[in-house]
Amino acid sequence: MGRKAKITKEMVLEAAFSLLDEGGINAVIIKTIAAKLQCSTQPISWLFGSMTELRKELLKYSGKKMWGNLEEEMAGLDAVHAFFQTGIHYLTVACDHPHVFRFMNVDNPKDTIGADVTGDQSMFSMQMNPMAVEILSKEYDVSKEKISEVVQNMVIYTHGLAVMMMWDDYKMPKETAIQMVYDLGIKLLKDIGIEVKE
Repeated sequence: MGRKAKITKEMVLEAAFSLLDEGGINAVIIKTIAAKLQCSTQPISWLFGSMTELRKELLKYSGKKMWGNLEEEMAGLDAVHAFFQTGIHYLTVACDHPHVFRFMNVDNPKDTIGADVTGDQSMFSMQMNPMAVEILSKEYDVSKEKISEVVQNMVIYTHGLAVMMMWDDYKMPKETAIQMVYDLGIKLLKDIGIEVKE
């Protein structure tokens, strides 16, 4: 009789991610993960200790899966188009992986992973994308304050549109939503003196 394959954290997280992608966070329970891996629940419990810990790890794992190839997508793009690419990627995740998007960006992390990600600070007081602000400010010689406001408005608009797309079941084509983000971004950047070559 052959030895059973050793169950690793990576295997558990990949199975959990697959369940999340198919059916949402409520589908991610130890029994369903064990069934997917064709093992008992014991190695999963031993590896993670609790569902809370597993979900915390799943949040990080999902982020890597969903955002891991963004750097490749942005390679060779100028600062403005690289910034737009993050919005396009965000909308694509919402449309193509709505359950994962919801877990990562919509559900309250206190409920889903048992952790508060914002601390005492309001989400709206945070600088939404400091790297984008820094790069755009240097490349276009526009104040960080002006660019920060554009970036914040674009992040809020893109997030709102992504949430709507997540629930819309493709009644609005993804390409239309992407064009809406692009059109608003060009207008907001033009308002602060940055002309975008389309």
